[in-house]
Amino acid sequence: MSQDTKLTDPQVAEIRKDFDFFDRDLNGQIDLHEFIELLTVLSPKTKAGNVQEGFSLIDGNGDGFIDFEEFLDWWKDGWWEY
Repeated sequence: MSQDTKLTDPQVAEIRKDFDFFDRDLNGQIDLHEFIELLTVLSPKTKAGNVQEGFSLIDGNGDGFIDFEEFLDWWKDGWWEY
């Protein structure tokens, strides 16, 4: 994922609010179930078969969770716009 996009502190804070909103159990990570809820809001036309693939692409370290840095990279890349 690209690290080239520079964000201001207020932009990062706004993205952090979005991350925290979907981190329902407040453990600092978004799991697959929370990710499904996120996609339901951001991209309701996402096909069920693409959910796991998308999750795996964002989960850069493969630990089964999306942490804030992974979420931020995904946000900067604009993948959520598709």
